[in-house]
Amino acid sequence: MASFVSRSASSALRAASRRAPRVLANAPRAASYSLLSKPAAPTHRHGTRGVKTLDFAGTKELVYERSDWPLAKLQDYFKNDTLALIGYGSQGHGQGLNARDNGLNVIVGVRKDGESWKQALEDGWVPGETLFPIEEAIDRGTIIMNLLSDAAQSQTWPKLAPLITKGKTLYFSHGFSVVFKDDTKVVAPKDVDVILVAPKGSGRTVRTLFKEGRGINSSIAVWQDVTGKAKEKAVALAVGVGSGYMYETTFEKEVYSDLYGERGVLMGAIQGLFLAQYAVLRKNGHTPSEAFNETVEEATQSLYPLIGAKGMDYMYNACSTTARRGALDWAPVFEKANLPIFEQLYESVKNGTETRKSLEFNGRSTYREDLAKELAVIDNQEIWRAGKVVRSLRPDYKPESE
Repeated sequence: MASFVSRSASSALRAASRRAPRVLANAPRAASYSLLSKPAAPTHRHGTRGVKTLDFAGTKELVYERSDWPLAKLQDYFKNDTLALIGYGSQGHGQGLNARDNGLNVIVGVRKDGESWKQALEDGWVPGETLFPIEEAIDRGTIIMNLLSDAAQSQTWPKLAPLITKGKTLYFSHGFSVVFKDDTKVVAPKDVDVILVAPKGSGRTVRTLFKEGRGINSSIAVWQDVTGKAKEKAVALAVGVGSGYMYETTFEKEVYSDLYGERGVLMGAIQGLFLAQYAVLRKNGHTPSEAFNETVEEATQSLYPLIGAKGMDYMYNACSTTARRGALDWAPVFEKANLPIFEQLYESVKNGTETRKSLEFNGRSTYREDLAKELAVIDNQEIWRAGKVVRSLRPDYKPESE
Protein backbone atom coordinates (compact mmCIF):
# COMPACT_ATOMS: atom_id res chain seq x y z
CA MET A 1 0.00 0.00 0.00
CA ALA A 2 2.55 2.51 -1.24
CA SER A 3 -0.02 5.30 -1.44
CA PHE A 4 -0.43 5.63 2.34
CA VAL A 5 -0.02 9.33 3.17
CA SER A 6 1.71 9.40 6.54
CA ARG A 7 3.79 6.57 7.97
CA SER A 8 3.84 6.86 11.74
CA ALA A 9 6.23 4.37 13.29
CA SER A 10 4.85 2.88 16.47
CA SER A 11 7.19 2.60 19.42
CA ALA A 12 7.41 -0.99 20.60
CA LEU A 13 6.70 -1.75 24.22
CA ARG A 14 9.82 -1.76 26.28
CA ALA A 15 11.36 -5.17 26.90
CA ALA A 16 10.90 -7.19 30.04
CA SER A 17 10.88 -5.25 33.27
CA ARG A 18 14.03 -4.33 35.16
CA ARG A 19 14.58 -6.37 38.25
CA ALA A 20 13.25 -4.86 41.42
CA PRO A 21 15.39 -4.49 44.56
CA ARG A 22 14.90 -6.90 47.39
CA VAL A 23 12.21 -5.85 49.83
CA LEU A 24 10.33 -7.62 52.56
CA ALA A 25 6.60 -8.10 52.27
CA ASN A 26 5.85 -6.03 55.37
CA ALA A 27 8.65 -3.50 55.05
CA PRO A 28 7.86 0.12 54.17
CA ARG A 29 8.91 0.98 50.64
CA ALA A 30 8.71 3.73 48.09
CA ALA A 31 6.21 2.80 45.39
CA SER A 32 8.54 4.04 42.69
CA TYR A 33 6.39 2.87 39.80
CA SER A 34 3.02 3.15 41.49
CA LEU A 35 0.24 4.45 39.30
CA LEU A 36 -1.42 5.69 42.45
CA SER A 37 1.43 7.86 43.62
CA LYS A 38 1.30 10.04 40.52
CA PRO A 39 -0.51 13.40 40.54
CA ALA A 40 -4.24 13.14 39.99
CA ALA A 41 -5.30 13.66 36.40
CA PRO A 42 -7.71 16.44 35.43
CA THR A 43 -11.42 15.81 35.75
CA HIS A 44 -12.60 13.41 33.07
CA ARG A 45 -14.83 14.95 30.46
CA HIS A 46 -17.54 12.39 31.25
CA GLY A 47 -17.73 13.58 34.86
CA THR A 48 -15.88 12.96 38.09
CA ARG A 49 -13.08 10.45 37.88
CA GLY A 50 -13.76 7.13 39.53
CA VAL A 51 -16.72 4.78 39.14
CA LYS A 52 -18.92 5.89 36.27
CA THR A 53 -21.47 4.67 33.78
CA LEU A 54 -20.35 5.22 30.20
CA ASP A 55 -22.20 4.81 26.93
CA PHE A 56 -20.42 2.33 24.67
CA ALA A 57 -22.05 2.67 21.25
CA GLY A 58 -25.50 2.80 22.80
CA THR A 59 -24.92 0.30 25.60
CA LYS A 60 -24.36 1.69 29.10
CA GLU A 61 -21.67 -0.01 31.16
CA LEU A 62 -20.19 0.55 34.59
CA VAL A 63 -16.47 1.31 34.52
CA TYR A 64 -14.10 1.58 37.49
CA GLU A 65 -10.97 3.73 37.62
CA ARG A 66 -7.88 3.48 39.76
CA SER A 67 -8.47 7.04 41.02
CA ASP A 68 -11.05 5.61 43.45
CA TRP A 69 -8.22 3.79 45.21
CA PRO A 70 -5.44 6.20 46.15
CA LEU A 71 -2.37 4.49 47.51
CA ALA A 72 -3.09 5.08 51.21
CA LYS A 73 -6.62 3.72 50.85
CA LEU A 74 -5.40 0.69 48.92
CA GLN A 75 -2.73 -0.18 51.46
CA ASP A 76 -5.15 0.30 54.36
CA TYR A 77 -7.76 -1.91 52.69
CA PHE A 78 -5.30 -4.79 52.43
CA LYS A 79 -3.36 -4.09 55.65
CA ASN A 80 -4.45 -7.40 57.20
CA ASP A 81 -4.06 -9.43 54.03
CA THR A 82 -1.24 -11.40 52.48
CA LEU A 83 -1.46 -11.91 48.75
CA ALA A 84 -0.12 -15.40 48.01
CA LEU A 85 0.77 -15.39 44.34
CA ILE A 86 0.90 -18.99 43.10
CA GLY A 87 2.94 -19.38 39.93
CA TYR A 88 5.52 -16.97 38.57
CA GLY A 89 5.01 -17.04 34.83
CA SER A 90 4.15 -14.02 32.73
CA GLN A 91 1.13 -12.86 34.77
CA GLY A 92 2.67 -13.82 38.10
CA HIS A 93 5.77 -11.80 37.38
CA GLY A 94 3.88 -8.68 36.24
CA GLN A 95 1.11 -8.68 38.81
CA GLY A 96 3.39 -9.65 41.69
CA LEU A 97 5.96 -6.91 41.10
CA ASN A 98 3.25 -4.29 40.59
CA ALA A 99 1.46 -5.23 43.81
CA ARG A 100 4.76 -5.19 45.66
CA ASP A 101 5.59 -1.74 44.30
CA ASN A 102 2.15 -0.58 45.45
CA GLY A 103 3.11 -1.52 49.00
CA LEU A 104 0.90 -4.59 49.40
CA ASN A 105 1.97 -7.65 51.36
CA VAL A 106 2.85 -10.14 48.62
CA ILE A 107 4.48 -13.55 48.78
CA VAL A 108 5.24 -15.91 45.91
CA GLY A 109 4.60 -19.65 45.91
CA VAL A 110 6.38 -21.84 43.34
CA ARG A 111 8.16 -25.15 43.15
CA LYS A 112 11.38 -24.85 45.12
CA ASP A 113 14.53 -24.60 42.97
CA GLY A 114 12.56 -24.74 39.72
CA GLU A 115 12.94 -22.20 36.92
CA SER A 116 10.23 -19.95 38.38
CA TRP A 117 11.92 -20.06 41.78
CA LYS A 118 15.18 -18.91 40.18
CA GLN A 119 13.40 -16.09 38.33
CA ALA A 120 11.70 -14.98 41.54
CA LEU A 121 15.06 -14.87 43.30
CA GLU A 122 16.43 -12.63 40.55
CA ASP A 123 13.45 -10.31 41.00
CA GLY A 124 14.20 -9.85 44.69
CA TRP A 125 11.80 -12.30 46.36
CA VAL A 126 13.46 -13.71 49.48
CA PRO A 127 13.20 -17.40 50.50
CA GLY A 128 11.50 -17.79 53.87
CA GLU A 129 10.30 -14.17 53.81
CA THR A 130 8.52 -13.52 50.51
CA LEU A 131 9.26 -16.72 48.56
CA PHE A 132 7.92 -20.14 49.59
CA PRO A 133 6.96 -23.55 48.24
CA ILE A 134 3.38 -23.49 46.94
CA GLU A 135 1.71 -25.23 49.88
CA GLU A 136 3.37 -22.99 52.46
CA ALA A 137 2.49 -19.85 50.51
CA ILE A 138 -1.18 -20.86 50.42
CA ASP A 139 -1.12 -21.56 54.14
CA ARG A 140 0.35 -18.12 54.84
CA GLY A 141 -1.87 -16.23 52.39
CA THR A 142 -5.34 -14.77 52.84
CA ILE A 143 -5.85 -14.00 49.14
CA ILE A 144 -4.74 -16.94 47.00
CA MET A 145 -3.88 -15.73 43.50
CA ASN A 146 -3.85 -18.87 41.36
CA LEU A 147 -1.77 -17.78 38.37
CA LEU A 148 -0.50 -21.19 37.36
CA SER A 149 -1.07 -22.15 33.74
CA ASP A 150 -4.51 -23.56 32.94
CA ALA A 151 -3.16 -27.09 32.61
CA ALA A 152 -1.16 -26.78 35.84
CA GLN A 153 -4.22 -25.52 37.71
CA SER A 154 -6.08 -28.66 36.68
CA GLN A 155 -3.20 -30.97 37.56
CA THR A 156 -2.48 -29.44 40.98
CA TRP A 157 -6.03 -28.73 42.13
CA PRO A 158 -6.60 -31.99 44.11
CA LYS A 159 -3.56 -31.12 46.23
CA LEU A 160 -4.23 -27.38 46.58
CA ALA A 161 -8.00 -27.31 47.12
CA PRO A 162 -7.94 -28.55 50.77
CA LEU A 163 -5.52 -25.71 51.63
CA ILE A 164 -7.94 -22.98 50.53
CA THR A 165 -9.87 -22.80 53.77
CA LYS A 166 -12.79 -20.72 54.98
CA GLY A 167 -12.05 -17.01 55.15
CA LYS A 168 -9.54 -16.98 52.33
CA THR A 169 -10.22 -15.45 48.91
CA LEU A 170 -9.55 -17.36 45.69
CA TYR A 171 -8.35 -15.19 42.81
CA PHE A 172 -7.98 -16.04 39.12
CA SER A 173 -6.89 -14.09 36.06
CA HIS A 174 -8.73 -16.38 33.65
CA GLY A 175 -12.13 -18.02 33.91
CA PHE A 176 -10.87 -21.21 32.24
CA SER A 177 -10.52 -23.55 35.22
CA VAL A 178 -13.77 -22.85 37.07
CA VAL A 179 -15.99 -22.39 34.00
CA PHE A 180 -14.86 -25.64 32.39
CA LYS A 181 -14.81 -27.48 35.73
CA ASP A 182 -16.19 -30.68 34.17
CA ASP A 183 -12.92 -30.93 32.24
CA THR A 184 -10.48 -29.30 34.68
CA LYS A 185 -12.04 -30.69 37.90
CA VAL A 186 -11.41 -27.29 39.52
CA VAL A 187 -14.41 -26.87 41.83
CA ALA A 188 -14.06 -23.88 44.13
CA PRO A 189 -14.71 -24.37 47.87
CA LYS A 190 -18.18 -23.15 48.87
CA ASP A 191 -17.03 -21.00 51.78
CA VAL A 192 -14.62 -18.58 50.05
CA ASP A 193 -15.00 -15.57 47.79
CA VAL A 194 -13.98 -16.43 44.23
CA ILE A 195 -13.04 -13.48 42.04
CA LEU A 196 -11.36 -12.68 38.75
CA VAL A 197 -9.06 -9.92 37.56
CA ALA A 198 -8.10 -10.46 33.93
CA PRO A 199 -5.64 -7.93 32.50
CA LYS A 200 -6.13 -7.45 28.77
CA GLY A 201 -2.56 -8.20 27.84
CA SER A 202 0.45 -10.32 28.68
CA GLY A 203 2.05 -10.11 32.08
CA ARG A 204 5.03 -8.33 30.56
CA THR A 205 2.67 -5.66 29.24
CA VAL A 206 0.99 -5.42 32.64
CA ARG A 207 4.39 -4.62 34.13
CA THR A 208 5.58 -2.28 31.38
CA LEU A 209 2.42 -0.16 31.33
CA PHE A 210 2.52 0.07 35.13
CA LYS A 211 6.09 1.35 35.04
CA GLU A 212 5.07 3.88 32.39
CA GLY A 213 2.31 5.13 34.70
CA ARG A 214 -0.42 4.17 32.25
CA GLY A 215 -2.07 1.03 33.62
CA ILE A 216 -3.69 -1.77 31.64
CA ASN A 217 -7.41 -2.36 31.05
CA SER A 218 -8.71 -5.33 33.04
CA SER A 219 -11.92 -7.31 33.31
CA ILE A 220 -13.30 -8.08 36.77
CA ALA A 221 -15.85 -10.70 37.75
CA VAL A 222 -17.28 -12.57 40.73
CA TRP A 223 -17.91 -16.31 40.68
CA GLN A 224 -18.86 -16.63 44.34
CA ASP A 225 -19.58 -13.91 46.92
CA VAL A 226 -19.54 -15.27 50.47
CA THR A 227 -18.60 -12.08 52.31
CA GLY A 228 -20.71 -9.61 50.32
CA LYS A 229 -17.51 -7.75 49.44
CA ALA A 230 -16.21 -9.88 46.59
CA LYS A 231 -16.68 -7.28 43.85
CA GLU A 232 -15.13 -4.51 45.92
CA LYS A 233 -12.17 -6.80 46.58
CA ALA A 234 -11.82 -7.57 42.87
CA VAL A 235 -11.75 -3.87 41.96
CA ALA A 236 -9.18 -3.08 44.66
CA LEU A 237 -6.97 -6.00 43.63
CA ALA A 238 -7.22 -4.97 40.00
CA VAL A 239 -5.82 -1.57 40.97
CA GLY A 240 -3.22 -3.22 43.17
CA VAL A 241 -1.82 -5.34 40.32
CA GLY A 242 -1.58 -2.41 37.94
CA SER A 243 -4.92 -1.82 36.21
CA GLY A 244 -6.04 1.60 35.09
CA TYR A 245 -9.63 0.89 34.08
CA MET A 246 -11.78 -2.08 35.12
CA TYR A 247 -14.77 -3.43 33.21
CA GLU A 248 -17.35 -5.78 34.70
CA THR A 249 -17.96 -9.15 33.10
CA THR A 250 -18.62 -12.74 34.17
CA PHE A 251 -16.24 -15.68 34.42
CA GLU A 252 -18.02 -17.29 31.47
CA LYS A 253 -17.89 -14.26 29.21
CA GLU A 254 -14.27 -13.58 30.07
CA VAL A 255 -13.09 -17.05 29.12
CA TYR A 256 -15.28 -17.29 26.02
CA SER A 257 -14.09 -13.94 24.67
CA ASP A 258 -10.48 -14.64 25.63
CA LEU A 259 -10.18 -18.04 23.96
CA TYR A 260 -12.16 -16.79 20.96
CA GLY A 261 -10.05 -13.67 20.52
CA GLU A 262 -6.72 -15.47 20.80
CA ARG A 263 -7.72 -17.96 18.14
CA GLY A 264 -9.24 -15.16 16.05
CA VAL A 265 -7.91 -11.73 15.15
CA LEU A 266 -5.42 -11.48 18.03
CA MET A 267 -3.25 -14.41 16.96
CA GLY A 268 -4.67 -17.31 14.96
CA ALA A 269 -6.52 -15.46 12.22
CA ILE A 270 -3.84 -12.83 11.77
CA GLN A 271 -1.13 -15.46 11.21
CA GLY A 272 -3.36 -17.20 8.67
CA LEU A 273 -4.16 -13.95 6.84
CA PHE A 274 -0.52 -12.87 6.80
CA LEU A 275 0.54 -16.21 5.31
CA ALA A 276 -2.19 -16.20 2.68
CA GLN A 277 -1.49 -12.66 1.45
CA TYR A 278 2.27 -13.22 1.48
CA ALA A 279 1.93 -16.48 -0.47
CA VAL A 280 -0.10 -14.87 -3.26
CA LEU A 281 2.37 -12.01 -3.60
CA ARG A 282 5.29 -14.43 -3.83
CA LYS A 283 3.44 -16.61 -6.32
CA ASN A 284 3.02 -13.56 -8.52
CA GLY A 285 6.70 -12.71 -8.59
CA HIS A 286 7.09 -10.24 -5.73
CA THR A 287 10.31 -10.44 -3.73
CA PRO A 288 10.30 -11.59 -0.09
CA SER A 289 11.10 -8.07 1.12
CA GLU A 290 8.29 -6.50 -0.90
CA ALA A 291 5.81 -9.18 0.15
CA PHE A 292 6.73 -8.78 3.83
CA ASN A 293 6.67 -4.98 3.73
CA GLU A 294 3.25 -4.94 2.08
CA THR A 295 1.81 -7.63 4.36
CA VAL A 296 3.34 -7.18 7.82
CA GLU A 297 5.62 -4.19 8.14
CA GLU A 298 3.15 -1.59 6.92
CA ALA A 299 0.38 -3.16 8.98
CA THR A 300 2.24 -3.32 12.29
CA GLN A 301 4.39 -0.21 11.99
CA SER A 302 2.03 2.19 10.25
CA LEU A 303 -1.64 1.21 9.99
CA TYR A 304 -2.43 -0.79 13.14
CA PRO A 305 -0.97 1.87 15.46
CA LEU A 306 -3.30 4.41 13.83
CA ILE A 307 -6.29 2.15 14.44
CA GLY A 308 -5.25 1.73 18.07
CA ALA A 309 -4.76 5.45 18.58
CA LYS A 310 -7.63 6.92 16.58
CA GLY A 311 -9.91 4.19 15.20
CA MET A 312 -10.54 2.49 11.87
CA ASP A 313 -12.23 5.51 10.29
CA TYR A 314 -9.21 7.66 11.09
CA MET A 315 -6.87 5.16 9.46
CA TYR A 316 -9.07 5.05 6.35
CA ASN A 317 -9.07 8.86 6.18
CA ALA A 318 -5.27 8.92 6.42
CA CYS A 319 -4.98 6.84 3.24
CA SER A 320 -5.08 7.85 -0.38
CA THR A 321 -8.46 7.85 -2.15
CA THR A 322 -7.42 4.77 -4.15
CA ALA A 323 -6.45 2.79 -1.07
CA ARG A 324 -9.55 3.90 0.79
CA ARG A 325 -11.92 2.92 -2.04
CA GLY A 326 -10.43 -0.54 -2.38
CA ALA A 327 -10.50 -1.18 1.37
CA LEU A 328 -14.14 -0.12 1.64
CA ASP A 329 -15.11 -2.39 -1.26
CA TRP A 330 -13.27 -5.47 -0.05
CA ALA A 331 -13.98 -5.30 3.69
CA PRO A 332 -17.55 -6.70 3.31
CA VAL A 333 -16.18 -9.53 1.16
CA PHE A 334 -13.76 -10.59 3.89
CA GLU A 335 -16.49 -10.20 6.52
CA LYS A 336 -18.89 -12.46 4.63
CA ALA A 337 -16.20 -15.08 3.97
CA ASN A 338 -14.97 -15.13 7.58
CA LEU A 339 -18.25 -14.88 9.52
CA PRO A 340 -19.02 -18.64 9.29
CA ILE A 341 -15.48 -19.43 10.47
CA PHE A 342 -15.81 -17.15 13.48
CA GLU A 343 -19.22 -18.63 14.33
CA GLN A 344 -17.67 -22.10 14.19
CA LEU A 345 -14.79 -20.92 16.38
CA TYR A 346 -17.06 -19.40 19.03
CA GLU A 347 -19.11 -22.60 19.25
CA SER A 348 -15.90 -24.63 19.61
CA VAL A 349 -14.91 -22.40 22.54
CA LYS A 350 -18.33 -22.47 24.18
CA ASN A 351 -18.84 -26.24 23.97
CA GLY A 352 -15.45 -26.94 25.54
CA THR A 353 -13.70 -28.38 22.48
CA GLU A 354 -10.93 -25.79 22.68
CA THR A 355 -10.56 -26.40 26.41
CA ARG A 356 -10.12 -30.12 25.98
CA LYS A 357 -7.56 -29.63 23.20
CA SER A 358 -5.63 -27.18 25.35
CA LEU A 359 -5.65 -29.42 28.43
CA GLU A 360 -4.54 -32.44 26.41
CA PHE A 361 -1.65 -30.70 24.68
CA ASN A 362 -0.48 -28.50 27.56
CA GLY A 363 -0.70 -31.39 30.00
CA ARG A 364 1.70 -33.62 28.08
CA SER A 365 5.02 -34.49 29.64
CA THR A 366 6.55 -33.55 26.25
CA TYR A 367 4.68 -30.23 26.12
CA ARG A 368 7.73 -27.97 25.85
CA GLU A 369 9.41 -30.11 23.19
CA ASP A 370 6.22 -30.41 21.14
CA LEU A 371 5.57 -26.67 21.36
CA ALA A 372 9.14 -25.86 20.34
CA LYS A 373 8.70 -27.92 17.18
CA GLU A 374 5.52 -26.04 16.20
CA LEU A 375 7.06 -22.65 16.91
CA ALA A 376 10.14 -23.62 14.93
CA VAL A 377 7.91 -24.20 11.90
CA ILE A 378 6.64 -20.61 12.16
CA ASP A 379 10.14 -19.24 12.79
CA ASN A 380 11.38 -20.97 9.64
CA GLN A 381 8.57 -19.78 7.37
CA GLU A 382 9.94 -17.51 4.67
CA ILE A 383 7.70 -14.61 5.68
CA TRP A 384 9.20 -14.43 9.18
CA ARG A 385 12.76 -15.11 8.02
CA ALA A 386 12.38 -12.16 5.63
CA GLY A 387 10.88 -10.18 8.50
CA LYS A 388 14.01 -10.54 10.61
CA VAL A 389 16.01 -8.76 7.95
CA VAL A 390 13.39 -6.03 7.51
CA ARG A 391 13.21 -5.43 11.27
CA SER A 392 16.98 -5.10 11.45
CA LEU A 393 16.70 -2.01 9.24
CA ARG A 394 14.39 -0.13 11.58
CA PRO A 395 15.96 2.95 13.21
CA ASP A 396 15.07 1.70 16.69
CA TYR A 397 16.28 -1.85 16.05
CA LYS A 398 18.10 -3.65 18.82
CA PRO A 399 19.53 -7.18 18.43
CA GLU A 400 17.42 -9.79 20.22
CA SER A 401 20.33 -10.63 22.51
CA GLU A 402 20.25 -7.14 24.05
